[in-house]
Amino acid sequence: ICIFGIFVADLCFFSDTIPIKGQTVLGKRHIVGPGGKGSNQAIAAARSGGKVSFITKLGKDNYSELAKSLYKDANINTEGIQFDSKYSTGAAGIIIDEKTGENAIAVVPGAAGTIDESMIDDCLPIIKKSKIFLTQLETPTDVTFYALKKAKECGSTTILNPAPAKSFSQDLFKLID
Repeated sequence: ICIFGIFVADLCFFSDTIPIKGQTVLGKRHIVGPGGKGSNQAIAAARSGGKVSFITKLGKDNYSELAKSLYKDANINTEGIQFDSKYSTGAAGIIIDEKTGENAIAVVPGAAGTIDESMIDDCLPIIKKSKIFLTQLETPTDVTFYALKKAKECGSTTILNPAPAKSFSQDLFKLID
């Protein structure tokens, strides 16, 4: 299973309400943990017994150390991970209403937002070995569909989790199994 996506450090803030524009609310607690749809899917697939490779880009910082530790513990192939000294590892600010469970999220992909088609080309040996290729829409959209095209050409079953929701051309559906 090859998964293409992002890792972000989730900075979760819990309060009695989600602030409205211009409002400040006092929170009750906060936690920092792993996030990113692709990273979460890679960890879940590996923990379920899948042989998983993950393709992403991280900064060279403490958050990337968190990611590397998680992938090592889950036995994920990290050959498809590049490290960028110019950009930080992604982060997400999540405000959670403890009463309702509702949340508001802002994701900053960081280094993963700079992934380009050449990185996908560099990872083709990993994609070629995979029976399943899974991705989402947190990576740059044009690169995501380029990766789906390459995975399809390599004979992988392609899966797209269309989140976060955004529109794209209907002709791209032919790249998705």
